[in-house]
Amino acid sequence: MHKAGFVNIVGNPNVGKSTLMNQLVGERISIATFKAQTTRHRIMGIVNTPDMQIVFSDTPGVLKPNYKLQESMLAFSESALQDADVLLYVTDVVENPEKNMDFLEKVQKMTIPVLLLINKIDELQRLGVRGERLENTSAADKSLTTNHQPLTPQQLLGDIVEKWHGLLPNAEILPISAKNKFGTDMLLKRIYELLPESPAFFDKDQLTDKPARFFVSEIIREKILLYYDKEIPYSVEVVVESFKEDDRQIHINAVIYVERDSQKGIIIGHQGVALKKVSTEARKSLEKFFDKHIYLEVFVKVDKDWRSSQKELNNFGYNPE
Repeated sequence: MHKAGFVNIVGNPNVGKSTLMNQLVGERISIATFKAQTTRHRIMGIVNTPDMQIVFSDTPGVLKPNYKLQESMLAFSESALQDADVLLYVTDVVENPEKNMDFLEKVQKMTIPVLLLINKIDELQRLGVRGERLENTSAADKSLTTNHQPLTPQQLLGDIVEKWHGLLPNAEILPISAKNKFGTDMLLKRIYELLPESPAFFDKDQLTDKPARFFVSEIIREKILLYYDKEIPYSVEVVVESFKEDDRQIHINAVIYVERDSQKGIIIGHQGVALKKVSTEARKSLEKFFDKHIYLEVFVKVDKDWRSSQKELNNFGYNPE
């Protein structure tokens, strides 16, 4: 008997979806940073065993769009509700469960198995000791202390589970810590139990549906997310214009697109120092990813208001269809 199916990962920004994806797949497929809206595309990661194939999809965090790029990101997330055999809805221990209720209401109506994953449970001890208030507890209007005694992690988790059970009564609730790999083995076992019998959808040696150029652009964009503040990382798109590979090395030319001349100046930095740092750190990560010597050239160009142009978004691959 062989099982195979599509397991789609959805949830609000910054709850750990990409970290979870990477842990489940066992490879660094999605970039993961501390900043919200890190993931922009729907990215597949494939887990293969002799009797199973799980096709995971990481998706952008659910948000109320303010421009066309965010509309495309939301469309990627919503498309994940249409073709899943199993849905993983990821939250964490500090999130307000009623955030983005429009999307949650769509999840409530789903008839496929839904696993509600409460991520970052390793933070419960800290939250209890500090006596913090959690937005997502049913005791949201109370202090998280009883008779001035901090609540235990178990009490905090119980309150969170109770709240989520009220919102998604048909979902199975699993506490996890993706960062620490707590609960991920149990999650994989449960997914296997829920998968339908089916032949594999992809070759057994295939890890993802994305080409090499995609991961180059994502790794460069990750460095921009890490090293620049405010709106700069969200105004940036990276395009790989040339990717030439031989047995020993890969020669890559990439362009960082921004919306304003002022943003171009910030990306490049004084005497090119900032751009050099991004290029150097990206090259190091790319050499680990491809296990080859990388020669990387990076340029910066202005493409005014690309985030609001459907034509430009289509050119950059933001088309959920």
